[in-house]
Amino acid sequence: MNPMELDGSFICPYCLQNNTILVDVTEGKHQELIEDCQVCCRPVNLTIEVDIELQEANVTADIP
Repeated sequence: MNPMELDGSFICPYCLQNNTILVDVTEGKHQELIEDCQVCCRPVNLTIEVDIELQEANVTADIP
């Protein structure tokens, strides 16, 4: 895995299915973006908190 990327996951607020994403840590510790659900294709607002020391990304999903 690229050291500048972390795995993240979120539950789609529409279809309740788990989704995985790659988080680019060079974009900062706090990120917000809109990504389509991989299952139902509806747009989801993602808030991402990156912890470089722990090598993890906490992703929360909301309806935009």
